[in-house]
Amino acid sequence: MKVQTHISPWWAALTVWSVVNAVNVLQAAGFLSRVYTGNRTINHNLGYVIIALVVPATVALVAFVRARAGWRQWIGPAAFFWFVVFMVIVEDIWQVEFRSPIRDDILIPYLVLFFGSILLMGLPMFHMDRRLWLVTVATTVLLLGSMSIAMYTGVG
Repeated sequence: MKVQTHISPWWAALTVWSVVNAVNVLQAAGFLSRVYTGNRTINHNLGYVIIALVVPATVALVAFVRARAGWRQWIGPAAFFWFVVFMVIVEDIWQVEFRSPIRDDILIPYLVLFFGSILLMGLPMFHMDRRLWLVTVATTVLLLGSMSIAMYTGVG
C-alpha cells in the first residue's frame, strides 16, 4: 500500500530517507567489522562517512525550514545534526573512551541522539511511502541485529 502526503520539497524527504538508511547500513557494517576484526578501526573509519552524511541531512533540514514544512519533517535531520556534533566532540576532540568502561554521562545522550535521530528521520516516510519506510525498517533491523551480534561476542 502506498500512502503519500504532500511533502514539499519531496527531494528533501528522499534525501533524509537516503541518509537514515546509509547510517543504518554503515553502522551495521561497523558492528560486524568489530566481530570480524576484534577492534574498532573499520567502524571508526566508517564513522567519518557518517559524519559526512550530515551535509545532505543539513541541506534537507534547511529546505524543510525554508518551505515551512511541519516539525515532523525537520526534527530528524536536526537530531542527526546534533548527534554528529556530539560524536565529533566526544570521539575526535575530547577523545574520551566512554564505551569500556561505560560512562553513562556520555553513553546515554550519545545513544539517545543516535537512535532518536534514526527514528525521527525514518518515521515520516511511514506516511509518505510505505515501501520506502519498509526499507528503513529492514536497515534498522540489520543495524540492531549486527549490534546484538557485536554485543554477544563482546565487541559491542
